[in-house]
Amino acid sequence: MGQYNTGKSGIKVLDRTVSIVWAVAEGPHTLTELCDITGLPRATAHRLATALEVHSILARSTDGKWVIGPALTALASGSTDKLIDASVPIMTQLMEETGESVQLYRLTGMQRTCIAAQEPPSGLKYTVPVGARMPLTAGSAARVFVAFSGPTLRDRIMKEAVYSEETVDQVRQQGWSDSRNEREKGLASVSAPVFNPTGDLVAVLSLSGPSERFDGKQYVQPLRDAARALGARL
Repeated sequence: MGQYNTGKSGIKVLDRTVSIVWAVAEGPHTLTELCDITGLPRATAHRLATALEVHSILARSTDGKWVIGPALTALASGSTDKLIDASVPIMTQLMEETGESVQLYRLTGMQRTCIAAQEPPSGLKYTVPVGARMPLTAGSAARVFVAFSGPTLRDRIMKEAVYSEETVDQVRQQGWSDSRNEREKGLASVSAPVFNPTGDLVAVLSLSGPSERFDGKQYVQPLRDAARALGARL
């Protein structure tokens, strides 16, 4: 394991896991590169890296490479997740302004994970639990992630997506997406990208509700304003 052999604890799986974290700490790596650096079999490296991703210790970039995840970054800085902290007042204001459910999603490999949510106190709503992981093959938030991510992610997802390449191109051009009964029957949503000050996609902000009454297009402007405000706070 070369420079990543920092010692042996006698617990084989722990030593292997730590070697992966040390490798990724040096910079983004593909699975093949992780295997070369750590000397681990491909199946073992993939299993351990995926387990670390579940705990947010590792994550995958838009081009599919393994990178240090938000949990490790937060521990290193001794702080909570800056994105979530910044989102709370903005999401609360958006929820109060629209009266609809608000979600914030982060890309986690080939899926999206709800990392924050705000729900109106009453009325018909659609609740997404924090921590829920969803595919990128359907839904307005999925379209936004694919539209503003790299070609590697796009190529992988489009093989199974229920939406078309033309739809993704349109989302990228207009800067938002809406869907109805796409990921789940009875659900409608509208989503917008959140970029950090350097222009990188860091999250997707969404409004959702029952498709029988929810018209996402009427909320495009306040949603996009909220997404820009959140990006500016990062």
